[in-house]
Amino acid sequence: MKSHIESLLAQALESLKQQQVVPAEFAARIQVDRTKDKSHGDFATNLAMMLTKAAGKKPRDIAQLIIDNLPNSSHVAKVDIAGPGFINFFIDENALANQLMAALADAHLGVSLPKQQTVMVDYSSPNLAKEMHVGHLRSTIIGDSVVRALEFQGHKVIRQNHVGDWGTQFGMLLAYMEELRAANGEQAQMELADLESFYRAAKVRFDESETFATRARKLVVELQSGDEYCNKLWREFNDISLSHCHEVYERLGVSLTRADVRGESAYNDDLENVVNDLDAQQLLSESEGAKVVFQEEFQNKDGEPLPVIIQKADGGYLYATSDLAAMRYRSNVLNADRALYFVDLRQALHFQQVFSLARKANFVSPDMSLEHMGFGTMNGEDGRPFKTRSGGVVKLVDLLSEAETRALELVRSKNPDMNEAELEKIAKVVGISSVKYADLSKNRASDYIFSFEQMLSFEGNTAPYLLYAYTRVAGIFKRAADIDLSQASISLSHDKEKELGNKLAQFGEVLNRMVSKGQPHALCGYLFELAGAFSSFYEACPVLAADTEEQKTSRLLLAQLTAKTLKQGLDLLGIETLERM
Repeated sequence: MKSHIESLLAQALESLKQQQVVPAEFAARIQVDRTKDKSHGDFATNLAMMLTKAAGKKPRDIAQLIIDNLPNSSHVAKVDIAGPGFINFFIDENALANQLMAALADAHLGVSLPKQQTVMVDYSSPNLAKEMHVGHLRSTIIGDSVVRALEFQGHKVIRQNHVGDWGTQFGMLLAYMEELRAANGEQAQMELADLESFYRAAKVRFDESETFATRARKLVVELQSGDEYCNKLWREFNDISLSHCHEVYERLGVSLTRADVRGESAYNDDLENVVNDLDAQQLLSESEGAKVVFQEEFQNKDGEPLPVIIQKADGGYLYATSDLAAMRYRSNVLNADRALYFVDLRQALHFQQVFSLARKANFVSPDMSLEHMGFGTMNGEDGRPFKTRSGGVVKLVDLLSEAETRALELVRSKNPDMNEAELEKIAKVVGISSVKYADLSKNRASDYIFSFEQMLSFEGNTAPYLLYAYTRVAGIFKRAADIDLSQASISLSHDKEKELGNKLAQFGEVLNRMVSKGQPHALCGYLFELAGAFSSFYEACPVLAADTEEQKTSRLLLAQLTAKTLKQGLDLLGIETLERM
């Protein structure tokens, strides 16, 4: 409905241009917002005030001219002017009811599909030298949620898991694997079951033995030169390491697959070309033996240009080099219209610099949108980055296991007579969903405090609350299984029916915000408000005990659309629903 109002206003504006009330070259972004006070209608716009200077008229006079030039619409019951020149739109109740009926019959719940784009999404990106830890959670689940919403809207989405599978640390790891195999044969592979321990042991050998360190450095050179022996060890290590990652993805319900992995190593052959191309465009400078790019718009506090280091003095490459190669691939090979990077906010300057440089060097299409979807940190209750009690990094698998254990205790306390197998099934969903929702419901750009107690609560904007809300709505239909709704239709006479109907109609608008800004918390907030609107409706409007058959079937249809919207919304967040809790 919002897009319909925007279309009506665009036509009115065009008419005013033709009448020369507004200059033909005047461009205005038409903004339509939902009103908070329904006495002011359902939608409002400040378009008249935006046109005041261009038209040389008072805002209220312009508002009246806009209203006079609006095309007729059966969706709009009334239009009036408020305050200094706001235009308020009152939606016809029958039009809203018809919109809800159409949404109920549509696999996309009435969400209008925008112009299709090819969107590359870079997310998760663990370092294969170590097991995934809590620091990888946000990129993984926020990125995956946005990916799901983009695909729901009909876009072509290309997932890219830009894993850290290259660099100097791999020489150390390969040297240690080689050493273990020399001593223990193929049984040495068992050591990789615990990647953290393997990495720490390799680091100890590297720090304590100069012979080992020399061998590790030699293996790096041989690996980067394409030595088959080194590459064979490297591939085996990566395969085992990726298996750990995908076990975590499966537990989290994340849609990344092995086919989506394109790590730093994939761009190794193009790094020299990146350097040569930057040099050919006279963008490179030399600083202390290193090849760097200075961009005047990026300066330190003393006003000195900040460098983007492309190649170190010893010939080694940095993240910026592989990121530039990746951008070129994503533009020229993947033909992405948008490239979304779900990476820690602390990397903001890095991405500002490489995005700017990629454009200066013509590595990406001028029309390609490069977007850093930065996120804050997940902190413990002391306000510092989440750690174990001993101060170590928390493995993601350990966090998920504890969430499931706590959820099992919670579910068992509420269902003492339920069999253990079903308790464990419900606890798995509740535990994983609680971890994910606690993160996704927070503004992406903000830090947040991780609290098991808060995330497992059945009160407030939490996964248990929403999962229970869904089961409550779905439960109505267990008692109404024999009621025929095939000829039923929605009518909105009670205020709470209208409130619920208006909230249901907002689903598409919320998705647009979520995918345009990469903000799953917008969808979380909407689902929480929808559950609250249904609860208010259910208390005020008897469903199965309604006064008339028409009223009962209409309210059942509203409940049905609510259930479908909650289920679809949670699915877009990567959260599985339950029929019973």
